[in-house]
Amino acid sequence: MTLQKVIVRKIPRADPSVIAGLAEMGTATVHEAAGQTGLMSPAIRPLQNGAAIAGSAVTVLCPAGDNLILHASVEVLQPGDVLVIALTSPADHGAIGELLVTSFRAHGCVGLVAECGVRDHAEINALGFPVWGRVVHAQGTQKNLAGSVNVPIVCGGQAVAPGDVIVADNDGVCVIPRADAATVLAAARSRVEKEKSTRQHLQSGELGVDYYGFRQKIKDLGITYVDEAPREERG
Repeated sequence: MTLQKVIVRKIPRADPSVIAGLAEMGTATVHEAAGQTGLMSPAIRPLQNGAAIAGSAVTVLCPAGDNLILHASVEVLQPGDVLVIALTSPADHGAIGELLVTSFRAHGCVGLVAECGVRDHAEINALGFPVWGRVVHAQGTQKNLAGSVNVPIVCGGQAVAPGDVIVADNDGVCVIPRADAATVLAAARSRVEKEKSTRQHLQSGELGVDYYGFRQKIKDLGITYVDEAPREERG
């Protein structure tokens, strides 16, 4: 990943109403609505329980073991943004701590998705600031190396462009390209409406294999029903 040594102050963002709608849909539904694309690796996991957010990605490319660029990223944050951090090479250093999070929150950041390590875990949770990360680690960092803000990055195995919509909850993190956000929201809402009908059928006791039409597939796969388990032959 090429380090450009640049801080881009202005980026395009999706319509706030679309972002809010995607937040209501949740990661799993949005991922399905997007054609099962954009889902980050499960290595990027929620470091708290119950948080659910969506926001525009402010991207950071951070040198391993150094968090100077994270301090510089604060001034480009706008209310509703999600900070997404990638590293120039793998590292477990706790580049994010309580004081940086306090600064992020003060500038309207609603959450953080990070390849770098996070420390002050208990304090950050007490602040109610949602974090999705790879590792909690107390190892400190330096502040000597250049990085970039609002450049294309790869985080959790997914390409993230500045202004893409990040949807994150207990199920993980999904990246939706900004240009696709409204279309994905419409598909997600349609999926939710369909699931309401499905839920009613299942709650009434109807079997999923019948409702979904799986009987023929089960037959085609050669699966048979028997009343008792076959007895094992012993030599």
